[in-house]
Amino acid sequence: MCHDAVSPASTSATRTFTTRYVHLKTQTRHASVKYHRTGPTMDAPSAQLHLEIRDAVVKALATRRPILHHLNADTSWLLQVPRPANAVKHGSRIYFNILIDPWFVGGQSDVAKWFSQQFHAIESAVQSVAEVDELARQVEILAGGIRLGKARRSNVAASADLETFVDAVAVSHEFTDHCHKDTLLEVHRDVPVFATEQAANLISGWNHFRTVITTPTFKDDADWHDYSLPPLPSWLSISRLTASKDALFYHSALLITFATHPFLSNATPKKRSSLSIYGDGAEDLSSTNSEAAECVIYTPHGIPHTALTPIATADPPLHTLAFLHGLHDVAIGSAQQLNLGAKNGLLAQRILKAKYWVATHDEVKKGGGFISWWLRRKAWTLEEALNEARAELSKDGEDTHMNGHGDVFEDVRFQDMSNGESRILE
Repeated sequence: MCHDAVSPASTSATRTFTTRYVHLKTQTRHASVKYHRTGPTMDAPSAQLHLEIRDAVVKALATRRPILHHLNADTSWLLQVPRPANAVKHGSRIYFNILIDPWFVGGQSDVAKWFSQQFHAIESAVQSVAEVDELARQVEILAGGIRLGKARRSNVAASADLETFVDAVAVSHEFTDHCHKDTLLEVHRDVPVFATEQAANLISGWNHFRTVITTPTFKDDADWHDYSLPPLPSWLSISRLTASKDALFYHSALLITFATHPFLSNATPKKRSSLSIYGDGAEDLSSTNSEAAECVIYTPHGIPHTALTPIATADPPLHTLAFLHGLHDVAIGSAQQLNLGAKNGLLAQRILKAKYWVATHDEVKKGGGFISWWLRRKAWTLEEALNEARAELSKDGEDTHMNGHGDVFEDVRFQDMSNGESRILE
């Protein structure tokens, strides 16, 4: 099934084409693509269009910017971070691929099925980890990274590098819609998993993965380099943000930071021994220690805006490239707030000023169980949240304009990414 509709929010031309593996929707200004599994048939005009759009995609990928893929309608993502120039050997992969909270098919249940059981209401754009690997492989080919076929490298490092395209898995919570056992067991056992404490304990108990690491908490005034734990390359770290008075860390966030430098440093390299099986080897730390980094903040249930201080106080500075926070407000009656929703997202985005705010975990899934009788969901739109936020500021006597120069909410930079859509984060 292919989705050919043009987003009404786009003012740029949109073209579609079909390849054997992916169906791409490209938007020149927004550098977005949409993929679906489909067949190989094309007539002559379609073939010409295929070539034109392929060229446009190749040019977009040549910017060597991170790529975000929404793998289902809920909260499974693939983040592709371009490796710095000194970490890319001739013919090797360009992107470091982080698989986040994968759950593609089947149900998920917490406590017991009678208590809570859910299924995806919308078929996931990818159905397996193997399809994630294929997606990443196709991106590498388009970006001019790996070379397959007769020229394929035959050395041991190349073989290990191509066994899987997933370089790390990040798990945000122990709940099975984030820590889905059947899906995670599809991941190659040599891929390191970074997970919160409870999730790490669960995953370690499966005796599948060689490396399971508990994500450390990013503190105030922290240096992101200190959170780059082997086997991660020194230019990337995975940690988390937590909120006070949140004993179960339900309203926490994954923090992925990276400094991908396009030029080699002239400084004498300081080598770090790396346990990475993905070919990064010894790396130059001296060129990065004083460098600012970009970050992606992923918070499927939302994180209180007051818990974002560590981003503001980080040294070296962190610049938020993407902020993944849902719009829906979900609670269990009046007793327990689950997903914080759009209003909290607006407050957080005012602080972070992320270049992209992307909704996540807003799929209204099928299912039932005892807890479903008590769930309360308010499906906010961004416009509704903006109107209410402005009204609340006015009620409190605050001006919604910045000294008469524009609306305080005019630059929220919200980007909708549907099931199967990808975006180059420029």
